[in-house]
Amino acid sequence: MPAPLSPFDETGRLDGRKIIHVDMDAFYASVEQRDDPALRGRPLAVGGSRARGVVAAASYEARTFGVRSAMPSVTALRKCPDLVFVPPRFDVYREVSQQIRAIFARYTDLIEPLSLDEAYLDVTEDQAALGSATAIANAIREAIRSETGLTASAGVSYNKFIAKLASDQNKPDGICIIPPAHGATFVAGLPVKRFHGVGPVTARKMETLGILTGQDLRDRPLDFLQRHFGSYADYLYGAARGIDHRPVRAHRIAKSVGAERTFESDLSDREGLRSALERVVDAAWTRIERSGVAGRTVTLKLRHSDFRTITRARSAHHPIRDRAEFLAVGLDLLDQQLPVTLGVRLLGLTLSGLSSDDDGAQSAPTQAELPL
Repeated sequence: MPAPLSPFDETGRLDGRKIIHVDMDAFYASVEQRDDPALRGRPLAVGGSRARGVVAAASYEARTFGVRSAMPSVTALRKCPDLVFVPPRFDVYREVSQQIRAIFARYTDLIEPLSLDEAYLDVTEDQAALGSATAIANAIREAIRSETGLTASAGVSYNKFIAKLASDQNKPDGICIIPPAHGATFVAGLPVKRFHGVGPVTARKMETLGILTGQDLRDRPLDFLQRHFGSYADYLYGAARGIDHRPVRAHRIAKSVGAERTFESDLSDREGLRSALERVVDAAWTRIERSGVAGRTVTLKLRHSDFRTITRARSAHHPIRDRAEFLAVGLDLLDQQLPVTLGVRLLGLTLSGLSSDDDGAQSAPTQAELPL
């Protein structure tokens, strides 16, 4: 039988693709509550409780008070005075993540980890002969529960964009299935701020343009989106219609991981800038640890009050796996730019030249196509 001319159908969807997005529920906090029964049922934050500490993760009990990851610890304590802080144990989180990834591998070789606690799986090929992508997702969730004592939520759909949205729909410990016929309708009813890739800045810009929901976005023609969002317009145009062409890329490694911060008032003194960079490192290192990667190159980004931006980088002969070393390199790069003649409005620090301990995987032989 001849191969089709294009892998896409007339709507832009990949024919027959079955994607699962698995997202662990409050992963770091849930591991801590699992390992210490005294913490169960209590509002918990993983992170530092000191004045410049940052919340790396919050339990669902803490989230009811508005505590969120990346929130300054002092703000979290204001929202929830009874909040319990525990220091992160990234070695433990990585070990549990590998245990979960081994469960994924029983069902597919096409696994794209996004971080320690979430991943895309392409289960178009029914390796376990379970009959449907939904059955596979439920089997994975049950295995995670029985073998790790943790819960996971899953989204099952025909592309990555919708699967990721769906996994958040029935959290915690839930599953959501969106078949191809319902994809565009599902997207239309969601706020655009939930779309992957639409951050706070883009969401605010969309709000000024009257774009609040997926339907609002779909109502805007492509040329309108191109005028306001440039090269990002094609992605938004497809997303609003439930279209996403991206394949699951096995063992994908990000090019860089880091963080940056824009200040309310420009900074110019050495101690103020060094303190600000330490807070940037807190956020960046949380993301680096969550990603489970190591890198050799540290890059400092510095934007002056006149919007002139410079970057300075340094590469080590070995992977940087320690926050203290990451901070030390960043501070040294910063010191080389001091004193500054103009105030600094933004500082950023990233790690690149990344690698992980995961081995690459080959796609399995083609087997029977399965329904959602």
